[in-house]
Amino acid sequence: MPEPTGNLYDAVGGTAALRRLSNTFYDLVLADLLLAPVFADFTPTHIEHVAVWLAEVFGGPDRFTADLGGHQALLRAHLGLAITEEQRVRWMELMAAAVEQELPDDGLLRRRVLEYFDWGTRIAREVSAEPVGQDLGDPGPTPRWGWDGLEK
Repeated sequence: MPEPTGNLYDAVGGTAALRRLSNTFYDLVLADLLLAPVFADFTPTHIEHVAVWLAEVFGGPDRFTADLGGHQALLRAHLGLAITEEQRVRWMELMAAAVEQELPDDGLLRRRVLEYFDWGTRIAREVSAEPVGQDLGDPGPTPRWGWDGLEK
C-alpha cells in the first residue's frame, strides 16, 4: 500500500468537510443525554470554530490561531467543565459515527483523524478539571496532526 501524501486537511476534503463533520457530530451530541449538559452554552458559531480549529490542526489555514486565540483559547474554553471519562468515551463514540458518515471511505484517514480526537479529548478532560480562570501557562502553538500522528 503506498504511503499517503499531502496533509490530512486536504485528505478529509478541507474546511467544508470539517464543517459537515462538526454539524453531524453536534447534532448527535445535543441529542445525547450524557453529553448535552456539557454543551449547555452551545451556539451555532461553535460548529464553525471547531471546523476552523480542525482545519488548522490537520494542516490547513491557521485561522484559529490568527482569529480565535489559538491553542490557549481552545484550552481555556474547557476549563471548569469537569468532563468525566464516561463523557469522553461517549464523545469518541459519537465522533466515530460522524467520521464514518462524513469523511471519505479511507480506513487510514479515518483512523488518523480518530487518533487525533482520542489524544485531544484526553487533554480536554484533563484541562476541564481545572477551575475557570486557571493559569495554564504557555501551551505552545496549535498542535499539528499528520499521517504519523502529532507532528514535532
